[in-house]
Amino acid sequence: MAKTQTLGPGEIHAALDRLAAAISARHASTGKLLLLGIANGGIELARRLSARLLVLRSPEPFRQAQGPEQVEGLVERGEGGSALDSRLSTLAGTLDISFHRDDIGGNPIPKEFAPTHIPADVNGATVILVDDVLFSGRTVKAALNELFDHGRPATVELAILADRGGRRLPVAADYTGLTLPASDDEKVVVRLDPANPARDAIRVEAAASLRKSRVKN
Repeated sequence: MAKTQTLGPGEIHAALDRLAAAISARHASTGKLLLLGIANGGIELARRLSARLLVLRSPEPFRQAQGPEQVEGLVERGEGGSALDSRLSTLAGTLDISFHRDDIGGNPIPKEFAPTHIPADVNGATVILVDDVLFSGRTVKAALNELFDHGRPATVELAILADRGGRRLPVAADYTGLTLPASDDEKVVVRLDPANPARDAIRVEAAASLRKSRVKN
């Protein structure tokens, strides 16, 4: 049995900073960014990245005056727009892929599912899909199907906190925070605590029960 590997908040937060910096560098002049977290694992990640990008894409006085906690509060309340350059904005939303999964027949929709919420028009937008773990690529395919049900974006990119390898589809992330190779009999469990980021953790551990027909992520 493989030994459990655990990453703590320090490594995770550094990875988040790298992701935000890479997105900001590529989109320094992009007017509107839509960060859409793939439910459920990508929702909190999209919120965290949006908070960081709010700072990185803001005028210098705002960056100096606001700490991470204050900025995340602005994002949660939908405020902070006046602090941004009027040409730039970063909006976070959610994509529910339940009805686009290719395994929906054997996996009922969970009771705690988060419905799709897209805070701006998708047509012509720059969209970044956000998820915690990239594995087979099937989740990303389902997210693209859900996204294009709502319009035709100009560009779609993918930001991933942890890439575990094992692709079954030709999918690659544009932005990757961590590379954590894992075998098919292991699972990568990400916990991003919305109330207390000091409790964030990623674990690579043996899968309790492996079903070959249920390859996720």
